[in-house]
Amino acid sequence: MELKRVVVTGLGALTPIGNTVPELWEALVKGVSGAGPITHFDASKFRCRIASELKGFDPLNFVDKKEMRLLDGYTVYGMVTVDEAMRDAGLTDENIDKDRMGIIWGSGMGGVKSLQDELMEFARSEGNPRFSPYWIPKVITDICAGQLAIRHNLRGPNYCTVAACASSAAAISDAYNLIRLGKVDAMVAGGSECAVTEAGIGGFGNMRALSTRNDDPQTASRPFDKDRDGFVLGEGSGTLILEELEHAKARGAHIYAEITGTGLSADAYHITASHPEGRGTISVMKQAVEESGMKLTDVDHINTHGTSTPIGDISEPKAIIGLFGDHAYKIAINSTKSMTGHLLGAAGAVEAIATILTIKNGIVPPTINHFTDDPQIPALDFTFNKAQKREVSFAISNAFGFGGHNVCLAFRKY
Repeated sequence: MELKRVVVTGLGALTPIGNTVPELWEALVKGVSGAGPITHFDASKFRCRIASELKGFDPLNFVDKKEMRLLDGYTVYGMVTVDEAMRDAGLTDENIDKDRMGIIWGSGMGGVKSLQDELMEFARSEGNPRFSPYWIPKVITDICAGQLAIRHNLRGPNYCTVAACASSAAAISDAYNLIRLGKVDAMVAGGSECAVTEAGIGGFGNMRALSTRNDDPQTASRPFDKDRDGFVLGEGSGTLILEELEHAKARGAHIYAEITGTGLSADAYHITASHPEGRGTISVMKQAVEESGMKLTDVDHINTHGTSTPIGDISEPKAIIGLFGDHAYKIAINSTKSMTGHLLGAAGAVEAIATILTIKNGIVPPTINHFTDDPQIPALDFTFNKAQKREVSFAISNAFGFGGHNVCLAFRKY
């Protein structure tokens, strides 16, 4: 069968450095850090006391007080970015068959704050089972996809992808394939996370995964720097509207870029550490480029997973050299997590947005907070500290997750 072509026609973002897509892009180009002291709770006794929190965001501007009782923050974040993306794409009841448009949503942890809060309340009640009837529908990880479908009356495929920090990238991959196969005309795909909580900070902190540069949070996320000491936990959401090319053209849609390939693999190596030689990373990048019908030498830009962790920041550049050889040194590489922090299950979608806007605008955002070269990391073009003007025609975005999950998304200028 002839596979359909898939394009991106709408974007939505809610991040620690911008509450809309234009705000996010402006901050990325300027090299703004979203990290700071934690304000969501008293973190004074925690090992890590910093995070990349949303700023100037009031959920009651998007949902009313009564509805908020039914929703975890990660669902509200999803609603905000899907609303923005649907508006951006110009989709209405008149120009889309809502039986042929669905939602695939990714989250690594789902309603973790609601889970934590309800269990803490149970503990305080000395075992009396006074659970809220809204608790389960707030907590389950698939509920955001369901709530979004209800909000926009989208009756096509609807489910959740859970692949830790690769969750929303996996959602985009699945949505792309459904459109390619002709099962739908368009899809909402993305992810959200609201894990800057006592449980989130405590859990990741005690794994020694988080930076403890508490006195200097703005420089704490240091991908590929010798003195990196862990990631900065972030929160937020990202949404892409994917659409079949001819459908988009017929309604006169603005097209940001074409999504041309994806790759998925498992390291099958360790529950939290990436394979030291980047075996799974090589596999997904190779799949995405080959599915796009492109050559390895066509890749102009890679938005890396680049979390600022001691092991991961070594294995990913190794994998890039292992696959691309000498061409690796000609690719503009960056880690936007240096600015946004690590949005866990939402990271793949937000970084896909950054990759798409890099193609559209011909500017590669920087990897900020680089101070000292690491002799264990090859001297690739990491776009350290300053944005780079560059024509980008074909780019890939990497997302990896605990459990060894790997996803790569490929985008081409339309």
